[in-house]
Amino acid sequence: MAPSAPDRLDLPVVGERQSLREQVAHALRAALITGEMRPGVVYSAPVLAAQFGVSATPVREAMLDLTKEGLVEAVRNKGFRVTELSERDLDELTEIRQLIEVPTVARLADASRAESFAELRPLAERIVEAAQGGDLLAYVDADIRFHVGLLTLAGNARLVEVVRDLRGRARLYGLAALSERGVLVDSAREHLDLLERLSAGDTGGSERVMRDHIQHVRGIWADRPE
Repeated sequence: MAPSAPDRLDLPVVGERQSLREQVAHALRAALITGEMRPGVVYSAPVLAAQFGVSATPVREAMLDLTKEGLVEAVRNKGFRVTELSERDLDELTEIRQLIEVPTVARLADASRAESFAELRPLAERIVEAAQGGDLLAYVDADIRFHVGLLTLAGNARLVEVVRDLRGRARLYGLAALSERGVLVDSAREHLDLLERLSAGDTGGSERVMRDHIQHVRGIWADRPE
């Protein structure tokens, strides 16, 4: 039997600075990241709309956007169910990331790129700060921006989009519990280590850190609460 939806989620009332569709989608992604929206649960667009203080239309549109990203799936006449990822799904996503990101990042190792790597350091520091402070939205935002920014240096826009999609599909569930136990901090610090090795032109070291980092993230997935 599928788990039942909670009576009410702690969702913000949205305003008008962005389109309602974009704001709702952003808020729902945040709820997925923190684990407030749970895998296997079906959520009704009208119920969510009432909590947002908007009509059901932008909520349905936002949910369709999340469906395209693989984060939720439509349930006929009921709403949308948060997609569940099996251990095999996570293993396969990790393998693909290893095949793409590890050699790509290793090829970037070059002291002549030190200035470009230095521009990414504030993001790496922000990831650590967010992990230490338990700011999960800032953690995920800075982490994605860091990895996308790093891969962009390789000059392959299609590769960046593929990795962005993979990272979206392999989102972290229940980060709050992991953050409380300090699990995220060590993973966060690996971004700084990676930049140091890339700036030094250490190809082998960069490759090793990147491979270990992705594997550590897989370990975090395995440790996510059910």
